[in-house]
Amino acid sequence: MVFDRNENKEVAVLLGAGSMGTAIVRRIAAGKKILLGDISEKALERVSHEFTYGGYDVEMQVVDACDEQSIRAFAVKAASMGPVMYYIHTAGASPSQASPEHIIKLDLIGTAYAIDAFGEVMARGGAGLIVSSQTGYMPHALTTEDETALALTPTAELAALPCLDGSKTPTSGAAYIVSKRANHLRVQAAAAGAWAERGARINSISPGIIVTPLAYDEFNHPGNTYQNMIDRSAVRRVGTSDEIAAAGAFLLGPAAGFITGIDLLIDGGVIAAMRTGKYALGRR
Repeated sequence: MVFDRNENKEVAVLLGAGSMGTAIVRRIAAGKKILLGDISEKALERVSHEFTYGGYDVEMQVVDACDEQSIRAFAVKAASMGPVMYYIHTAGASPSQASPEHIIKLDLIGTAYAIDAFGEVMARGGAGLIVSSQTGYMPHALTTEDETALALTPTAELAALPCLDGSKTPTSGAAYIVSKRANHLRVQAAAAGAWAERGARINSISPGIIVTPLAYDEFNHPGNTYQNMIDRSAVRRVGTSDEIAAAGAFLLGPAAGFITGIDLLIDGGVIAAMRTGKYALGRR
C-alpha cells in the first residue's frame, strides 16, 4: 500500500532522537519527509519504527553530534531529500551523564557545528530550533568579553577560547551552564548572519525540568537539586515533552514568522524564583 503519493515534500530534520525532539516532530511533520539523526542506531530504529507505524515518512542516519564531518554529512543528506524547512536540535548530555570536557564538546561545540551546517542548507522560509536549557540563565563565570567571543568566534576555534579551558568550567554542572548560555549566543549570531542570508529563522527554547530519561538521570543524582527546583518554582510541578512540543511548534511555524534570534524560557518559574531570592542553586 502507498500511504503518500505526494512528491517533492518538505523535509523536517531532528538531531537527537529523544522524547522532546520527537514530540516536536509529531506536531509539525505530517505530510513531510522526516530525517532522524542520533549516535545510537538502536534509538533510531525504535523511533523510526514508531513514526512509520504512525503514518509518517521517515529516513534515518547515524550521526556523531560531536563530529563536524558527521554533522555536515547529515546536513547534505537532508538537502538531498528536498527543501529543508525545519531543523530541530536536541543532542546533548546532562551534568550527571558526562565530564565537563565532553559536555563542552557535545552541547556547545557540536551544537555550534550543527547551526553552521544547517545554516548552509535551509530553504527560504525555513526555521530552526535549538533545544537548550534553563541553565543558560543561571549564574556563571563568563564576562561580557567571554560571551562576545562565544557568540562570534568561528566554530573551529571555539575549543581554544580561554573561557573554555577549564578555569570557568571546572565541573560538569558549570560546563553545562556555560554550554547552554553559549547556545543562546550562537543562535543570536546565526539569526543575524548565515541563517538570515538564506531567508531562514532560528530560535532556541530553554526547558526547565521536563520528565525524560535524561531527567531521571538527574533525579537519581545525589542531592535534591531537582526536587528543590520543583518545590520552589511558581507552578510546583515538572513539565512534559508535549508542553515543550507546543512551544517548539509555534516557534517553527508561520505564526512566529517575525520571531528569530531569541530564546524562549519554559521552566515553570524556576529562574524567576532564583532571581527573586526564592531559590538558591546548589553547586556541583
